[in-house]
Amino acid sequence: MTEIASGSPAEPSSQAGRRPEAIKAIPVRHPWRWLSAVLVVAVAADAVYTLVTAPNMHWGVVGTFLFQRLIREGILLTLELTVLAMGIGILLGVILAVMRLSPNPVVSWLSWFYIWFFRGTPVLVQIFFWFNLALVLPHIGVGIPGGPPLWGVSTNVLITPLMAAVFGLGFNEAAYMAEIVRAGIISVEHGQTEAAQALGMTRLQVMQRIVLPQAMKVILPPTGNETISMLKTTSLAFVATVPELFTRAQQIASFNFYVIELLVVISIWYLVMTSVLTIGQYYLERYFGRGSQRELPPTPLQRFRRMLFTFRGQPR
Repeated sequence: MTEIASGSPAEPSSQAGRRPEAIKAIPVRHPWRWLSAVLVVAVAADAVYTLVTAPNMHWGVVGTFLFQRLIREGILLTLELTVLAMGIGILLGVILAVMRLSPNPVVSWLSWFYIWFFRGTPVLVQIFFWFNLALVLPHIGVGIPGGPPLWGVSTNVLITPLMAAVFGLGFNEAAYMAEIVRAGIISVEHGQTEAAQALGMTRLQVMQRIVLPQAMKVILPPTGNETISMLKTTSLAFVATVPELFTRAQQIASFNFYVIELLVVISIWYLVMTSVLTIGQYYLERYFGRGSQRELPPTPLQRFRRMLFTFRGQPR
């Protein structure tokens, strides 16, 4: 015998094949989130309004000196300092990172000592040291120890104020870049290095063709941050009387006494230059990120187009 369960009668066949109604999702309300956003916008608007309407703030002076010749010269020198210092920092940092990973203990400890010393002393002190090196070393020469120099030159001639700033910034940056490069190198799986060496590749070839191309994904983001930081750190070159952007602004302000207005001028230019570097860093990271992601992240222009031409309804 077959048991028949008691209950409601079976539904008609027409209702059995009907799809269930879509769930109406009601978004959770976040009143405190909107209230905090309104408070933040109000505080920011009040700060901007206070600065713009300050009784002793002369915005006409800002517009006058924004493209002034001395300011333009300071911008060019700031960019020159950034390029030279980062060039020294990256090149010497790669060498120090390879030395740090060397199986030779003398080479490894020498690299460690350099990183320890230059990271442990302020960059301002290092710039000031190079600028005043002639006080303890009037001449720099090459020769046999204890004998007459074969070649020599005055320290003030060799180390100009610009070179003192470049040496101070570049040698200090090399210590940080060495750790960044070392982190990128050790992020590559060691088995790839062993496989390349088994194929007969030298250590230098393995580093150039296998390790560094893959390590760039790890090295590039902090290097971009260091470049942006270097652009702003060049303002410390004022201790070596280098007429970069900050020094030019201080020189102009010492004559017309518009200190805050000149600081606003150079702040605008620093923001412009760092924004350009940020965009360049984004595209470099996107380029070296190929192959590690299925789909590359959209560019800022693509995001703007998507936001401008794509409209999706939001449930209420």
